[in-house]
Amino acid sequence: MFKNHPKGLIGAALSNMGERFGFYTMMAILTLFLMSKFGLSGEEAGQLYSVFYGAIYILALVGGMIADKTKNYKGTIIAGLVIMSLGYAFLAVPSLITSKWIALSALLIIAFGNGLFKGNLQALVGQLYDNETHSKLRDAGFQIFYMFINIGGMIAPFAAVWVRNWFVQSQGYAYNSDLPGLCWQYINGTMPAEIMNGRFTELATQVSGGVTPDMSTFAGSYLNAFNTGFHYAFSVAILAMLISLVIFIVNKKILPDKKKEEKGMDKQISKEEIKQDAKEIKQRILALFAVFGVVIFFWFSFHQNGLTLTMFAKDYTQLKVLGMDISAEIFQSINPFLVVFLTPIIMAIFAFLARKGKEPSTPRKIGIGMGIAALAFVVMMLGSIGLPYYREVQAAGGLDFDIRVTPWLLFATYFILTVAELFISPLGLSFVSKVAPAHLQGLMQGCWLAATAIGNFSLFLGAMMYENISITITWSVFVIVCLTSMIAMFSMVKWLERVAK
Repeated sequence: MFKNHPKGLIGAALSNMGERFGFYTMMAILTLFLMSKFGLSGEEAGQLYSVFYGAIYILALVGGMIADKTKNYKGTIIAGLVIMSLGYAFLAVPSLITSKWIALSALLIIAFGNGLFKGNLQALVGQLYDNETHSKLRDAGFQIFYMFINIGGMIAPFAAVWVRNWFVQSQGYAYNSDLPGLCWQYINGTMPAEIMNGRFTELATQVSGGVTPDMSTFAGSYLNAFNTGFHYAFSVAILAMLISLVIFIVNKKILPDKKKEEKGMDKQISKEEIKQDAKEIKQRILALFAVFGVVIFFWFSFHQNGLTLTMFAKDYTQLKVLGMDISAEIFQSINPFLVVFLTPIIMAIFAFLARKGKEPSTPRKIGIGMGIAALAFVVMMLGSIGLPYYREVQAAGGLDFDIRVTPWLLFATYFILTVAELFISPLGLSFVSKVAPAHLQGLMQGCWLAATAIGNFSLFLGAMMYENISITITWSVFVIVCLTSMIAMFSMVKWLERVAK
């Protein structure tokens, strides 16, 4: 797989894999943590989730500008890893996170560190292919790089859930996803008597080993155990950041160094930049921003995996697979697992088409990916027909197991979304690194992430629809968004292909 690729690719991929392991450890549990820790509704948690997820990517613009200005991509990346570690350490201490605003502050520290790290590492990977020897392998290189990202993401949800459940069990309780919401209803005095004396008491007895506890004591005790377990799960991310830092420092020498290259080759660089006259640079930037505009809507839809799709797993899905009980967070491991599994297959298909002279261009692949994403939400739309409104589920204290949908609905959705992602995300990174003007590599990678940020800032709209309108109609909105983006992309394909030549 790595044959003919530059040596630095493995080091960059492994460093990113460690960082993504830590990041996805947090993202697997973040929405449910915010709801359980502070008694938030899905809509309120979605607003915080959107701010954080958007800030991660918008701050990549800042990181890109810093690296482009100083030409110190490596130093900026190292600073990002250190700052992220501090943010995770903040989250891991229960006594420090006493309000949702303090939690958001810790998350924004992580977002700033991520902004320094993410786009600039991608820019370094692009620089590895800025020569005639490797330029034809750029798409494949970014697909490999992206696969390693998801090896970390594949394992992370299991680590987060294991730590959380281990601590809950150490306090004498069993895990149940419905209980934190019920405990908050009890504490706030909003629980109907029939649920208090029925489902709440029944579940409390089950997780307490068959002995009915004092309900007032139980509500606070269970929430404390559940939330402390979440905090300790965040500590896994600290270890992952340190591993990523060590890997990057060990491989630092074999990665490109623009600062040294420019000192030794000032005349050559000046000639290259002169060739990219003002008109060409303008066309390149316009083409990039056109693609950025399309992918906003992909990320708005795709990143529902950590929000409404996770809420759907908790509220509407049978949490049992092949006779084994599972946690709602585990569904988030499906996507990275499939990225790792499917990447070699899709690379082989593209290589076969290339040999036949029929491989689609990168812009065309992105348009196809948007259509595939729409299909994923069609599956969710059809699978959700007849399900009650979210507020009806909450009023009933949760759905009975037999009424819930099969977990294979989410498996199918994640499978299709993953195929869409592989047509869009790694190839989008490749397109940016190819088309971006030489002196704006970090900034343009930051703009790609900023487009992701705009989509992420809109994620809360998904949670708002989820809680207030029909589940089926909610998924249909994402179908329309993805199809509209596909049409827009295909309308620009020929122009984008000309600019990318």
